[in-house]
Amino acid sequence: MKKTLLAATVALTAMATTAQADTLEDVKARGELNCVVTTGLVGFAAPDADGQWQGFDVDFCRAVAAAVLGDGSKVKFIPSTGKTRFTLLSSGEGDILFRNTTETMSRDADLKLSFLPVNYYDGQGFMVPKALGVSSAKDLDGASICIQTGTTTELNLADYFRTNGISYEPVPIETNEEARPNYLAGRCDVYTTDASGLAATRAAFENPDEHMVLPEIISKEPLAGAVRHGDDLWFDIAKWTVLALIAAEEMGITSENVEEMGAAAGDNPNVNRLLGLEGDFGAMIGLDKQWAMRAIAAGGNYGEIFDKNIGPETALGIERGLNAQWSDGGILYAAPIR
Repeated sequence: MKKTLLAATVALTAMATTAQADTLEDVKARGELNCVVTTGLVGFAAPDADGQWQGFDVDFCRAVAAAVLGDGSKVKFIPSTGKTRFTLLSSGEGDILFRNTTETMSRDADLKLSFLPVNYYDGQGFMVPKALGVSSAKDLDGASICIQTGTTTELNLADYFRTNGISYEPVPIETNEEARPNYLAGRCDVYTTDASGLAATRAAFENPDEHMVLPEIISKEPLAGAVRHGDDLWFDIAKWTVLALIAAEEMGITSENVEEMGAAAGDNPNVNRLLGLEGDFGAMIGLDKQWAMRAIAAGGNYGEIFDKNIGPETALGIERGLNAQWSDGGILYAAPIR
């Protein structure tokens, strides 16, 4: 009986391991990571003049591809709207989602998404033409407001206006590309979305100085990547890739020095473990010892990704704020590799 039970346990364990490895094996067999992104949001995910996808979310896609496939360029970007993003992931068309998406309980428990560590702490805001003459969201009684359907901003907007006893006229739109011309043509007085999205939208205007983002932030929007429930190994790979980029910044490991630092063990055991010079942590997630080195080299550590795509020196001009490292006044914090 004991042998029978042991055999059954071994068989079940083997089946579970095989099931968990499905996404990893699919990606390896395909030789390409299918990453669901937005249809186009400057600074986060948008094709450049040569048709090459660039942006904050894009670099996280490339980091995962580099960790798994050894090459950050082996990514197929799948554009999605607020409504289609979860279907594309759940159906298996996408392997992973990096699309300025808020983690919520219903998306986790009801839509069966496993969210990765937060890679951008955001909040919903409002953008208006300066000519409208308002300085606060509480002055928007009766305003028409462009809002993307299938997003958390719909409920946040309704809650905020109800709480403050003011009314509004919703103007539903599907994508940021649709919002821009509607807003500029005056079909809506206001555009509301995550503050980062407002900064990206405003930066793409011909005359950005004619528009302003109001001071109110009316929600918490922890933006994070996501994978499907039921594939723990794939979740671990994606999760620890994000954490590796955050940890690398804290440790001073960059895309420029990672190869040199990874050539020989130094005095810092945390650096050694991250770069595969001490222990074999890659094996725990089905990868080799250099997985994190490749992820960092693909687009840089978290700070490099932030600064080059959306930081103060870009057209978006976003300060680190909450997204600074915990040791530098923010709340960005990576769990240890040990």
